[in-house]
Amino acid sequence: MEPAIRTRNLMKSFGAVVAARDVNVDILPGTISGLIGTNGAGKTTFINMLTGYLRPDSGSITLDGTEIVGLTSREITRLGVARSFQIPQLFNTLSAIESLELALAAQQARGLRGFALVSEDELEARAVELLKEFGLEGFANSLAGTLPEGIRKLLDIAIAMARSPRVLFLDEPTSGVAAEEKFAIMDRVIAAARHTGLTVLFVEHDMEIVRRYSDRVLAFFEGRVLIDDKPDVVLSDTQVRTLIIGEEPAHA
Repeated sequence: MEPAIRTRNLMKSFGAVVAARDVNVDILPGTISGLIGTNGAGKTTFINMLTGYLRPDSGSITLDGTEIVGLTSREITRLGVARSFQIPQLFNTLSAIESLELALAAQQARGLRGFALVSEDELEARAVELLKEFGLEGFANSLAGTLPEGIRKLLDIAIAMARSPRVLFLDEPTSGVAAEEKFAIMDRVIAAARHTGLTVLFVEHDMEIVRRYSDRVLAFFEGRVLIDDKPDVVLSDTQVRTLIIGEEPAHA
């Protein structure tokens, strides 16, 4: 099976700091992958390279077999890649439903007159579907800037999903969210991804979230992949438990 995302010999440095060190990863279509590591391990740098926000110093990144190194983030988005950020990127003066309608219109736009290709009724109907899918129908007419943090996270991800991506990157989808909301948010997001066969890579510090929702886990340490395997294997690995999770090493 052709990987949805493949990296080979990926390198990135910022002065003397090596943020990516010979990173070789295959992410298969339709899988949910968790990305873990300490602060400064290279997780966000990795995502930024995959989405065109950073260009690697060397190495290859392919999307469904197509080389994307050198493309802009906008060009990569057009190829079917979407992303949500740790801090939601929302238009605070638009309502939730207006935000989704705008994202849907932009996705379907073709040229300067592209917005005219989709009727307002069609946009509204699809936006309502997304609101329901993410449990946001009660916030349809609320301004994005007034929403609780957990709802803002869901809206940001719903907007990313409105672009009908093939690959979705999530940067700490549960950070800043109350503990009792985390699983509800991930339940919604993963259900939507599974329903559409979407490939997902999410950065997360909560190991319980990682264990529950990942098909596989990539553990980064000092810019390299320490281990890449099933959640139980990775989260029980001695190096992961000491270097990333922060447990004291066992003494004989």
